[in-house]
Amino acid sequence: MKVIKYPSLGSWDDLLKRPVMDTRSLADTVSSIIEDVKQNGDVALRTYSSKLDKVGIDDFLVSEDEYLEAEALVPQDLKDALSVAKANIESFHAIDMYESRVIETMPGVLCWKKSLPIEKVGIYVPAGSAPLFSTVLMLAIPAQLAGCREIVMCSPPDANGRMNAATLYAARVCGVTNVYKVGGAQAIGALAFGTETVPKVYKIFGPGNQYVTEAKLQVFRSGVAIDMPAGPSEVAVLADDTCVTSFVAADLLSQAEHGPDSQVILVATSETVIDEVLAEIEIQVASLPRRETALAALENSKAILIETINAGIELLNDYAPEHLIIAAENAEKISERITNAGSIFIGNYSCESAGDYASGTNHTLPTNGAARAYSGVCVASFMKTVTYQKLNENGIRNLGPVIEAMAAAEGLDAHRRASSIRREYV
Repeated sequence: MKVIKYPSLGSWDDLLKRPVMDTRSLADTVSSIIEDVKQNGDVALRTYSSKLDKVGIDDFLVSEDEYLEAEALVPQDLKDALSVAKANIESFHAIDMYESRVIETMPGVLCWKKSLPIEKVGIYVPAGSAPLFSTVLMLAIPAQLAGCREIVMCSPPDANGRMNAATLYAARVCGVTNVYKVGGAQAIGALAFGTETVPKVYKIFGPGNQYVTEAKLQVFRSGVAIDMPAGPSEVAVLADDTCVTSFVAADLLSQAEHGPDSQVILVATSETVIDEVLAEIEIQVASLPRRETALAALENSKAILIETINAGIELLNDYAPEHLIIAAENAEKISERITNAGSIFIGNYSCESAGDYASGTNHTLPTNGAARAYSGVCVASFMKTVTYQKLNENGIRNLGPVIEAMAAAEGLDAHRRASSIRREYV
């Protein structure tokens, strides 16, 4: 990690830049894959499964026998862990539900809104260097709570054409309608436009590599909704002398092991804290199975020494991290002053892994600074709001002059007449 001491305010923009990759050739590759899937459906999916996933698949739909086999392969302790995580995630996400209320904006004019589930949603679950079965819980549970009629899941198969057992087990217990053994940009294309096997959905959710992310952005431009723009995973830690430096090092490494393009940021008020955290990282990274990945991510990462916690708060609000851990005195009060972050972890014992797996909050979060304007996935993400208005005779009598004056001022006479003809009638 690069250490920066007391950076001036004017240097923050450069200091807080994320790693950038050249996506021009990536965009062209993804565009050709999506167009192929759009035109050729399952034939294209089989081509890319063979070419990219190195497996020949005749039937992409996961069979009942495969679900049963997966359930038998998942050890009981993992089933128990998934059960606890599922209960916690359901408990937290259930608070997203809200009832509509009728408001009389003026006599005779009633307005209300109603939240309706998106009927068909697609969830993408990565399975590259690590099977991210926790993503099934984070997406399928709020979709089920929202009442989505179809929850369609795509995830890459292994070299034998099988899916990770825990991923399949999670899909079954979380109410996924159907699972398809297809990954990458081709999976996003299939969900967006449909094939002979994979149904078209109305909104696509889930993280993925650069190809998946680019594919989501491209189908979004074609009119298919997506959860949010996303980039590599990231964490920031705000620490002072009250932090436990071994905890901080572990948190930074937990995010660094995601991928070489991940970024971790330590913002600390103490040079001693930075030195101790860096020393701890050296010790802990040596025993990590994903050591090389973590080390590559650390090349993109920074430890920033600041003068005060206030300066750290300002800097991190500017950075807008996906995950923010506050390992400092009065952590909860500090958290109330954070305006830009995907998810906040308060105090020394709140590891970022808790949110990734089982605390109850969602781990599908805005990255790359998108937390300035986007929220993480929740039940509302799987719903749409329809507004209603009902005017009676008294309502059109009262509101009509307002409508007509505004329509006339905009030069839209048919709009004006739609109101005036009713007023003449009453």
